Order: sequence, then C-alpha cells, then structure tokens
Amino acid sequence: MARKNFLAGLNDITDTQEAVAPSYPMRGASKTMIRSLDEIAKQADKFLEGEVIVELDPEQIDGSFITDRLEDDDAEFLALVDAIRSTGQNTPILVRPHQSEDGRYQVVFGHRRWRAAKSLGRKVRAVVKPMDDQTHVIAQGQENSARANLSFIERALFARGLEEKGYGREVITSALSANASSLSKMMSVTERIPVQLIRLIGPSPAIGRERWIELSLLVGKSSNSDKIDEVTHKASFADLSSDERFATLYDALKTSARPVKKTDLSTNKQTWQPADKAVSAQITNSGKAFSLSMKAKNASRFGNYLSSRLDGLYAEFLENDQKHGE
Repeated sequence: MARKNFLAGLNDITDTQEAVAPSYPMRGASKTMIRSLDEIAKQADKFLEGEVIVELDPEQIDGSFITDRLEDDDAEFLALVDAIRSTGQNTPILVRPHQSEDGRYQVVFGHRRWRAAKSLGRKVRAVVKPMDDQTHVIAQGQENSARANLSFIERALFARGLEEKGYGREVITSALSANASSLSKMMSVTERIPVQLIRLIGPSPAIGRERWIELSLLVGKSSNSDKIDEVTHKASFADLSSDERFATLYDALKTSARPVKKTDLSTNKQTWQPADKAVSAQITNSGKAFSLSMKAKNASRFGNYLSSRLDGLYAEFLENDQKHGE
C-alpha cells in the first residue's frame, strides 16, 4: 500500500535562492527520483498560491521544536546570506502560531532563510499557517526530503529526535520519505555514536550512509574510546571542516583497530522452492551484492523466463519503490 500523504502541498520550499543542477548525469532510478522531486516542488508552489505573505520580525520567531540541521556556517549558508542581501528573499518561509506564547511564531521550514534575515537585521517574508505538532514535523521532514540537501547524519538525528519525542515509525518514515530499512540504518548509527560526538563532527555533507555505518561500528568498539578522545580533543580538530573531521576520526580508528566485521549487515542467505520442486533457488544478499542461483529440472527454462522479463520487472520495481518512498 502506498504511503499516506499526510500533507499534500506542504512538501518543498527550497532554502536556496535557485535550485542547483546536479553535476553528474542523471539516469535510471536517479532520473526517476528527480522527476518525483520536481513534482513535489510543483505541489508546494500550488500550496503557496493565494496564501498571504507577511513580513515578520525574526525576533518574534522561534525555531522548530525538533532540529533538522547541525549548525555549520558553511559556504552554502554564507552564499544564501549574500543572495538575500543583494536581491532580497525570493521565497517565503513557513511558520505556525506559537503553541504557548501569544504574538510569537515557530518555524516549520525555512530555518536558513530565517537565520539569514536575522543576521542581516531585516524582516523575513513568511506564510503563517496553523497546524498541530504531527503535521508540523511531517511538513518539516518532507520539505527537507524534497530539496534533498540535508546530509545523511542530519536526517538520522532528525529521525532520532522524533522517536525520542514519542512519534511512531509511520510518522517518521512519512516525514523523511524513507522506507523501514533506511530508517533502521539511520537509527543504528545514532545508537552507536553518541549525539555529542556527532555534533563535534558536524553535518559532513559529503559523507554518505555506508561510511557513517562503518564509523558507527568503529566507535561502538569499547577499545576505541581512548582513541576517540585523543583525536577529538586536539585543538586542530575543531579547525577542520566537518568532512575533514569525519575523515580524521575515521582514519584514526580504522588504522588503529582490526577490520570491523559488520555483524548487523551480515550476508543474508535464503532458499526457495515451489510446491512441485522442479526448481531450487538459493538467494544471497550482502547489502552491496545480490545473487540468485537455481538448479533442478526447470532451473534453466525458468531462468530464461526471468531474464527475458527483467526490463518489465525493474520498471515495476521502480514504480513500487517510488510509491513507498526510498
């Protein structure tokens, strides 16, 4: 069953002045995902149509009750500040009336634009829309998924924060546009690596899921605790960029320890056989590789049958995957 759309129309308002075209060719599943993000962006445009945009004093506004970014005044944010200084704020942020303080508001999404306006000492253009907490977090998370520029670890911390506030997995997967498997990996990383250490490292925008999983397994080894303290307490560590801090810690732990066995991501082996036992299949899935081998009477003919239909099966897979969200 396709994931319920809790918040049609509240899905994407970018935190940059213009969308940045990817520097690599988009093909296959990636191209399908980009088309999906374009559709989400169009829904957001429709949501804003006819809505009243007001100008608010940034000092009247508080951040969301659940953070989705590791603050890091990187070049992207500074470029946003310069763009707003030069041409103004092109896209409004979304806020809701504060739940407990009259005359105040809370950011649903658009935190960077709010921070930029605040740093420039100017009012921020905003759409004000009342909503409850659950709608708020789903809107906030889906907007981040639509513009796709939160790093893996920021998404993981956002998921952890939602769980700690009592939200169930259905709400969290909806907010992150992620499936159960992806969410489980996010949670495993934040369980092994203390939040304090994650914040020391920072958002690490160039570091993906697999590297974070590897680091979490290294950090999870009790024998590495002294090495972690040694690396992170060096004065030079704080002077590095976030990606460099990750690499420095990762390399130090990797070279000082035996290779880490990914016990939680071990190869999954399964067998399958139909009722007539004319085919016997063995399935091996390591997470990075998948193989299917068959034997018995109908193995060759059934294998040819599958091979001739791979294009159609893959297209069906992409359509189903897009409905459920990756």
